[in-house]
Amino acid sequence: MIRRAVKKKAKNSSGEMGVIEHLSELRKRIFFVVIIFFIITVVGFNFCDDLVDLLVRKANAIGYEMVYISPGELFTQYIRMAVIGGIVLSSPVILFQTWLFIKPALKKNEKTVVFLSLMAGLVCFILGALFAFFIVVPITLNFFLSVDKLQSVQATITIQNYLNFVITTLITFGVIFEMPVLTILLSQLGLLKPEWLIGSRRVVIVVVFIIAAVITPPDVISQILVAIPMLVLFEVSVALSKAIKRRKQDREDEEEFDDED
Repeated sequence: MIRRAVKKKAKNSSGEMGVIEHLSELRKRIFFVVIIFFIITVVGFNFCDDLVDLLVRKANAIGYEMVYISPGELFTQYIRMAVIGGIVLSSPVILFQTWLFIKPALKKNEKTVVFLSLMAGLVCFILGALFAFFIVVPITLNFFLSVDKLQSVQATITIQNYLNFVITTLITFGVIFEMPVLTILLSQLGLLKPEWLIGSRRVVIVVVFIIAAVITPPDVISQILVAIPMLVLFEVSVALSKAIKRRKQDREDEEEFDDED
């Protein structure tokens, strides 16, 4: 009876969910996500040695030797990879639960934009991470090994430092590939205009090629392989921003025409 009274108070005059019900629903969804994450992490721990071995072999093929310098370092990295794997594999569940939580508060057109943004964000991040893993990481490792001119120095790195490098690179390019999604959201909110992007095109091109030159060997092909995807993402962002502005302008013109009638 007390619970029923609380629920009744939580409802406002329009029949919508109140603060208490929102918090209760949020707690349930967070609890569900945590359970899924925990299960995936525990199960994934059994495969961490295979994943670490795959990454180590990738570096070994280039010419690096892996070591660990403390008794628990390798085990710690297994736990770390299990947690990261749990986050990655449970991310669709996290996004879906986020969508279910915010969906009732959105208008019809907002639901489409938010849902597509969440899905596009996930896909773009995965594409960025894959690009980094198969293109950027090997090129960068080869570059750092190529500048070693000392015959008396062995290319040996700790497993922790190596995994730090790989994970940081994957996350960085995953975030970079989010540029089109971020452009859509900022343009929808009116915080980003295509004129600003077009005006900064030359600067962006220079910065992209500087970044590509720094992280790649001194050959044009490697630089282009890294630079072109980032430039394509920028041009896609410009096109999306233009399209959103044009659609907003058309909608405003239609509203003005209706008002005149």
